Amino acid sequence: MAGTNCYCGSGLEFSDCCETYISGKNNAPTAEALMRSRYSAYALHNADYLWETTAPKIRKYHSKSAILQWAKANHWVKLEVISASGSTVEFKAYYLDERLQAQVHHEMSAFVNDGGRWYYFDGEY
Repeated sequence: MAGTNCYCGSGLEFSDCCETYISGKNNAPTAEALMRSRYSAYALHNADYLWETTAPKIRKYHSKSAILQWAKANHWVKLEVISASGSTVEFKAYYLDERLQAQVHHEMSAFVNDGGRWYYFDGEY
């Protein structure tokens, strides 16, 4: 996907941004980088990456099929990072639902770093 702007809205090319994390070449260095790459994974319908970057302790509460269904049911339009500090990221994800109605998912996400790798833990809407 060289030459394609990253889905996360960083302004970088996808190949120089989230692709490096989604492909497994590198681990996201910060909670914000992980959150951005997870948004890109939703846009790409990459349930495997979303599952793998969910904290192992809470994976049992999520299913890959449900993640994939949510990702595919929506058209992901834009990501807006409101604030990021340490292990929390507040963001708004703009998307069109299955009826093509504009929606905004506003969340304060919590991330954990385990062994030098960041994972999504939970979020407040």
